Amino acid sequence: MHKCMNWKAINFDWNQVRSFLATAEEGSFSAAARVLEQTQPTVGRQVAALEMALGITLFERVGKSLNLTTAGAELLLHVREMADVANRISLTATSQSQAVEGQVRITASDVMSAYQLPPILKKIRLAAPRLEIDIVAANDIRDIQRREADIAIRHVRPTQPDLTAKLVAEATAHFYAAPSYLDQVGRPKNEGELAKLDFVGFGDIDTMIGFLDPAGIKVTRKSFRVGSQSGIVSWELVRQGFGISVMSDDVAALTPGVERVLPDHEPFKFPIWLATHSELHTARRIRLVFDQLADQLSAGTIR
Repeated sequence: MHKCMNWKAINFDWNQVRSFLATAEEGSFSAAARVLEQTQPTVGRQVAALEMALGITLFERVGKSLNLTTAGAELLLHVREMADVANRISLTATSQSQAVEGQVRITASDVMSAYQLPPILKKIRLAAPRLEIDIVAANDIRDIQRREADIAIRHVRPTQPDLTAKLVAEATAHFYAAPSYLDQVGRPKNEGELAKLDFVGFGDIDTMIGFLDPAGIKVTRKSFRVGSQSGIVSWELVRQGFGISVMSDDVAALTPGVERVLPDHEPFKFPIWLATHSELHTARRIRLVFDQLADQLSAGTIR
């Protein structure tokens, strides 16, 4: 028996719910406005309209902070379920599209986005000139299931359910530095001499120390006198002569003004995985970009 829907009970719109969810997730109207690409007053008005439509208070101000009320926290559980359903609707619609046009969002590290993706994107534009490519340069792992990106390039195997993943290459990396820096401090002949030089940090220093230690490079936090959370900035610091760092051989080959240090040292190896949502993989435009990335990221094809 068909269950009748009480349409009069649904007296709010999705834009209001979306603004509420973004505000709850991001912590403020201004942060929600940024991720929704709207203005702060617009987000505030939409949340106020939702409160009026439902007859409840969703947030309370504590100083400069917004805190969920008890009613807001309970509603948030259902709103997140609505968002998941909305994402699945979008995924289903996108998967049925056979047009090689529209936007495809690719997320990769900032270094890969700046150095390795541009020549690949030129070939993709030749194959599909009506595509709109948006590069999300981020060193954290973006959530494909929440549509923060359509395709992710990662150095670890994705483990989330409902993802299609493909190992496209095993890349190598070595130590690199500027010739001017090596002319000043001398070119190390072994791991012990290398460990006495300055290193450029990228991200968490303790993580880098743990990465270098098994390779026989016994460094300490004092070895890292300059660094950045940005891979692009760290790599430029290396090129400018601040010290030594590990870098992908593919990126180094595209960068003038750097020299391999300890060229006979065993290379570091790391995988390159492509991942997309299993439903998105059937969309023609995303499949085309996925396949082009897989082909071009195979060893040696972008040099």
